[in-house]
Amino acid sequence: MDIQQTLSIIKPDAMKSKLSGKIINFIEEKGFSIIAQKKIILVQKQAEAFYSVHNERPFFQELVSFMISGPILVQIIEAKEGVSLYRKIMGSTNPKEAEEGTIRKLYGTDIQCNAVHGSDSLENANIESSFFFNKLEIIS
Repeated sequence: MDIQQTLSIIKPDAMKSKLSGKIINFIEEKGFSIIAQKKIILVQKQAEAFYSVHNERPFFQELVSFMISGPILVQIIEAKEGVSLYRKIMGSTNPKEAEEGTIRKLYGTDIQCNAVHGSDSLENANIESSFFFNKLEIIS
């Protein structure tokens, strides 16, 4: 079992509802260490670049608008098998379908306002983490 780093974003809906502290506590209680963290506000070009994988999807512009609507908290977190563990504790993209006790079930309201984003693979975790952080900002 390898220690893996993955990206976590606490989204604008959770930030607006002042849930970041609860989500951070939840993540740490599940065995993750936070090795980089910052609060930012994305501009449109940044959000479009980050979510470019979805640019052909009908929800793309709505997603971009949502992600620039307020501050987000970006983090690099690490744990044993961190990518799959974080996917598990986040829960289903749709909070209504998420398992009890997951972040999205506890703090999400719908598919868009689902509190958090997490990388879906180790390769994407590396790409997404380097989008927001340089090596000097990561303390492991």
